[in-house]
Amino acid sequence: MPELDTLRGIAVLLVVLFHSFGMSYRETSISGPAKWLLYITDGGWIGVNLFFVLSGFLITGILLETRRRPDFYRRFYSRRALRILPAYYITLLLLLALTRAGFVDRHASWSFLGLSFIFLANVTSLFGVPSQYTVLWSLAVEEHFYLLWPAVVKRLPRRSLPFLAVAVIVLCPLLRAFYYRRGYEYGAGYTWLVADGLACGVLLALCARQILASRVRMLHSAIALITFSIAAFAAGSPFGICLSRTFIGGSLRITLLNIFFTGMLSMTLVLGSGSLAWLVRIRVLQFFGDISYGLYLIHMLVFDLVNSSLSRFAVALDPALWLLLRGALGITLSVGIAYCSRWTFEEAFLRLKGTPGQPKTQVLVAANPVELAS
Repeated sequence: MPELDTLRGIAVLLVVLFHSFGMSYRETSISGPAKWLLYITDGGWIGVNLFFVLSGFLITGILLETRRRPDFYRRFYSRRALRILPAYYITLLLLLALTRAGFVDRHASWSFLGLSFIFLANVTSLFGVPSQYTVLWSLAVEEHFYLLWPAVVKRLPRRSLPFLAVAVIVLCPLLRAFYYRRGYEYGAGYTWLVADGLACGVLLALCARQILASRVRMLHSAIALITFSIAAFAAGSPFGICLSRTFIGGSLRITLLNIFFTGMLSMTLVLGSGSLAWLVRIRVLQFFGDISYGLYLIHMLVFDLVNSSLSRFAVALDPALWLLLRGALGITLSVGIAYCSRWTFEEAFLRLKGTPGQPKTQVLVAANPVELAS
């Protein structure tokens, strides 16, 4: 589904721009147009939620279409391992080498690296270890999903899966509300607090093959989801729903964002299966979507290297100019490294998916389920 690369591109650019500029928007020494750039990109963290919805949708589609294969587990896990593990572990090695050599101003303890090695980067605080390379938390959540969800899809009746997805969508905000009231880390990236994004994607994948398996019904669903989420944000704005520090915002903001992105994904499926497919098949965004995994992994380390290499020039530059220069250099280098990684290092492992032991078969999830049904 090439239109989904457009959404991946949007998601990764949101995150990269957030780490480039948005995290600095409270800098009091910056004013004028540059300040607006910082303010606009400060919401880029929501790109992770879009990634979760996409992942839930795509992985569930793959599992549904292959659940009767005799090599169901071996095929799924081997293909996920070839896609995820090589670049992930290379990133951990780079993090270890660059921090130990003093090339970047970042600390990465053996405890953090060890927990990250076994995909527990999102729960390091439970072990008394601070998060020292923050982008790894969402990959830990995804990996937990990959480990657990195949067995659920394989063993449970298909008619039970939508009810389970709805239960997760309801339970996560309730848990965040409970954490908020008890003074716990309600905004932490613990899997049980953020799995509603994955569950939204799961529910859409199930419905796209049943009650929403037509362009008209999918379009109505997309409009309803987008309208509901925007209306809920508007109605809840006076009560702090847009703010993470309030009870209602800390509990419901993430879920409403997930619902909005589910609506956007639904709309993308509709447009991608019709004459207006060009609206959601944007080449530049598809380029970023294609390199999104490597770009997501490496960009913060690249920004660290740029900071360390050019920090001596920062004092001689206007703060706004320095921030723009740092962002431009960091993004350019990150994109270049991610592109090279995608078509050399990562591609070498992806080609193994087509070896005789693991045939590269064409499954229905490779096509738009709405298009197949129309």
